[in-house]
Amino acid sequence: MEKEANLLMAPPGLELDAFKQYILKYTQNLIVERNLSDPTVRAYHYDLNLITAWCEHNRHFHVDHQVLHLYFAELIGKGTMKDTTLKRKYISVKTFFKFLGEQDLLNGMSEFSLGAKFKKAKRIPKTLPIEEIQRLLRSIEYDTIMLKSDYRKLIATRNLAIIELLFSTGIRIGELVNIDLRDLNVGEHTLLIFGKGRKERNLYLSSKEVVGSLKSWMKVRPQLAPQDNALFVNKYGNRLTIYSIEDIFSKYRDSARITPTATPHSLRHTFATHLLDNGADLRSVQEILGHSSVSTTEIYTEVSIKRKKNVLSKFNPRNKLNM
Repeated sequence: MEKEANLLMAPPGLELDAFKQYILKYTQNLIVERNLSDPTVRAYHYDLNLITAWCEHNRHFHVDHQVLHLYFAELIGKGTMKDTTLKRKYISVKTFFKFLGEQDLLNGMSEFSLGAKFKKAKRIPKTLPIEEIQRLLRSIEYDTIMLKSDYRKLIATRNLAIIELLFSTGIRIGELVNIDLRDLNVGEHTLLIFGKGRKERNLYLSSKEVVGSLKSWMKVRPQLAPQDNALFVNKYGNRLTIYSIEDIFSKYRDSARITPTATPHSLRHTFATHLLDNGADLRSVQEILGHSSVSTTEIYTEVSIKRKKNVLSKFNPRNKLNM
């Protein structure tokens, strides 16, 4: 009875120490239950830790809605943060509080709402010219032929299969590193992908080059004594990480001297834009890319239209007539 009375008297909100503990619990939930990607989990964790640091600096040791509104008011007041960044920080807090509500840990608070609307900025995807894709692939092919060490040739064979697969299917690097041997059927030219939220999609490997590179890799893969069922493993036989893929890409990006700001995701953007350029319908592209909403895919139509406009402006035969 006394315990219940104390709870009734306690102000709504969380002690800062409890807030910190719940962040760790929430982070585990994002990894284990929601299966979010490492970068997303790190971003949410970072955003919430910034709040605890701000609270400590401003001597707020009890976190409630008023404190959170003060925090966001300060961020907005500085005027230096993009709407997209503010929105992400807000979503980090909102989803955290939703989790606390599900776990019955809100301690008298309702779920958090800022009452603000954020503009959705349109980010036009950065694509690569097809000539740069060719240079990138040739750079890796050169290694598979010219390197003298058998081990280095083996690694180059793996790397070629990775880049070919990324470009010919448009999959995310987080999806690529999660591919297991059982997900690939080279004979049927099919690949099972587990996307965001573990949503499944089947892709058809329509490029003979990617199938050939995968077959070459599968032949030499046993030489790394795999400790894992992963399709792509490192020199120790363990599953590659997204950081490994980024390192592999940046190495060949630099040696091929393509756009220095290009990332593995540029291959996905380029793949999607070329599908639309070549007449693929929007709904099919959405399914291939694994977008939950067609509005996410629509951004590529702008790139495609812009490219067609440039081509017509530059090469339209009517513009060459002197009359």
